[in-house]
Amino acid sequence: MNTTTSGPEGGDAPAEAPRHTPVITQEATTEIPVHLLFRDTDAPPVALRPAVVARRKGTGEQPRVGPGPAVPRTPAAAVPVPSRPAPPGDPELAERPGAVLPGWTGLAAGACAIAGIGTVLWGAGALPEMVPRLFGLTVYPFHGIGLGLWCLLALGVVIALFALGGIGRGQVGRVWVLTQFGEYRGSVRRTGMLWMSPMLLRHRVDVRLRHWRSDPMPAVDADGTALRVVVLVVWRVRDTARAVLGVEDHEEYLSEQVESAMARVLSQLPADAFHEDAPTLRDAEAVGGALTRMLSAECVPVGVEIFSAQPVGIEYAPEVAAAMQRRQIAAIDARHRDSVLTSVVDAVDDTVTRLTARGLVELDDYERKALVKDLTVAFYASRSGAREE
Repeated sequence: MNTTTSGPEGGDAPAEAPRHTPVITQEATTEIPVHLLFRDTDAPPVALRPAVVARRKGTGEQPRVGPGPAVPRTPAAAVPVPSRPAPPGDPELAERPGAVLPGWTGLAAGACAIAGIGTVLWGAGALPEMVPRLFGLTVYPFHGIGLGLWCLLALGVVIALFALGGIGRGQVGRVWVLTQFGEYRGSVRRTGMLWMSPMLLRHRVDVRLRHWRSDPMPAVDADGTALRVVVLVVWRVRDTARAVLGVEDHEEYLSEQVESAMARVLSQLPADAFHEDAPTLRDAEAVGGALTRMLSAECVPVGVEIFSAQPVGIEYAPEVAAAMQRRQIAAIDARHRDSVLTSVVDAVDDTVTRLTARGLVELDDYERKALVKDLTVAFYASRSGAREE
């Protein structure tokens, strides 16, 4: 290796710097992906196109060698979910207001009926003597109760039971669904003391905003890898008639539909893409959006409104967790080695270019190769040592 220094002599113009001689003179090279060195299982070879090294016109600078085009697993950024028709609902079954009166009307009617019964008994002398005297009334002797009085007493008892038996209390976030002989008679969303016909059967429904967190449910991704998924669903009952009469148990129906929708959505993408840039199940926004849309369509016929269905935990099943963790570590190490190697090659190229461009060294082909080798070993050793520390 010959090392020379030069400077301006007299008034002569400075000598033109020698043009940069490329360190790597090959026009094209075949890229060898680093992850092929760390594969855990045998897989068929993948044909890769050569990465062409283009030269920059007008300069002698050696361009960087870029990686070949990546082959994505799926072109879509969102989760592709095959469409299918949702279960049809009963078009005639829809929530409507039910017949209801203020609670004081029932109390008033019941009080009047009880007062009428007492009056009949007082007039017939059937009350104990202390009762009329307590109210300052005349005490009549008892002469028996005829058929007419029995009819009046029976009518009063029926009215009192009907009036007092229909009194109920409406609460915020709770709805009464009224049915009679299996036929829907309306829903009551009012609060406070109410009177509803005691001839109607009442079903109380919770219409507050609710959330349901599932237990770890089994699923598989697009590669068939076993997963354990926990889903959080925020929902509420929107149509009480369909929620009570359209399905046997709307909460059980919701839990079953969550499991079904989760299996369909998660089977469209892999849980992780170890060696390529592709959509995965780690995109919580896309996976949650697809799951929410599918679950909303499935729950419309039963009157349930879905606000969000979000997977809060996607983990590998215990039987494959150890193997997948090794693959993740190998992929991370491969990406790190690739980045270190790229930076080392760029640093060596830049160093040799500056040395030759400034005229600090004059190298023939053998000396250039030796310098490149020594610099590569030195830079790579320093980067590896820093990473280990």
